[in-house]
Amino acid sequence: MGISAVICTRNRHETIGRAVQSVLNNDYPDFDLTVVDQSDTDLTWAALKEVAGQDGRLHYIHTSRAGLSAAYNLGIANSQHELLAFTDDDCVAPPHWLQNIEQAFERAQNCDLLYGQVLAPAELDGAAGVLPTLAISRRAIIDRRSHFRVFGMGANFAARRELFRAVGPFDEVLGGGGALRSSQDFDLAFRVYRAGRSILLEPDVTVDHYGLRSDVDWPKTMTAYGIGDGGFYMKHVRCGDLLAARLLTACLIGQTVRSVVKPLIGRPHATEYLRGVLRGMADSFGFGLDRGRRLYLAR
Repeated sequence: MGISAVICTRNRHETIGRAVQSVLNNDYPDFDLTVVDQSDTDLTWAALKEVAGQDGRLHYIHTSRAGLSAAYNLGIANSQHELLAFTDDDCVAPPHWLQNIEQAFERAQNCDLLYGQVLAPAELDGAAGVLPTLAISRRAIIDRRSHFRVFGMGANFAARRELFRAVGPFDEVLGGGGALRSSQDFDLAFRVYRAGRSILLEPDVTVDHYGLRSDVDWPKTMTAYGIGDGGFYMKHVRCGDLLAARLLTACLIGQTVRSVVKPLIGRPHATEYLRGVLRGMADSFGFGLDRGRRLYLAR
């Protein structure tokens, strides 16, 4: 069938080489890899140019346009295969990553979007800081019969190209580097669900994540997550979606409780997330809406 892998990167020349090589080391017979680089220096290209000159499967694109969603959309537009696989510039994919993705889609012919596990590598066990991960204990499907839940992580997902033709691109107001900071993956999954399509949670598709965040930086990360979530929910609420309104209400109630309880048990930063959600909700009204496609209109 063939798979096009995409890695979006910005100013991570220290880790991009290992991430790219891990994908190129896959044993899948027919794939290409597109790196979309939004760096403001040439250090990322310097880290990749030798490999790019030796391996024709690697394609490099530099763009000055900011935002993770814009980079995703550019990578999709400049790749060729009908299956698309995405990982991050601070991850390492195992040799069977692409093969496992194809097999998962073959088993689940009715699924158009896949999320896999994002694991902590053994060498970071006990390291200081916060390492975002995503565990999937068993294979599951999110669809109209099972009800929607916010789930997934952009470090390890895959999709059929046809999905983007059906539900539209990533929302470029959402996502890292965009005005509303994050949650482009949750937004895509919600639009997939609302379109009557299915999302596969696949434990056999894994990557190792090396993106350790320092304790100093983590509150800013939590705020960004909150802004994105608030903007994601509010966009769909503004489109008249009652499910989005219920999910937003549950989020606000749950995070209000957590902002009180977590500091008492030594787990801070829930307040930063809640404040971010409220800010994202407010900032949503600074953007128009394409209600038919459920996408923000960029300023």
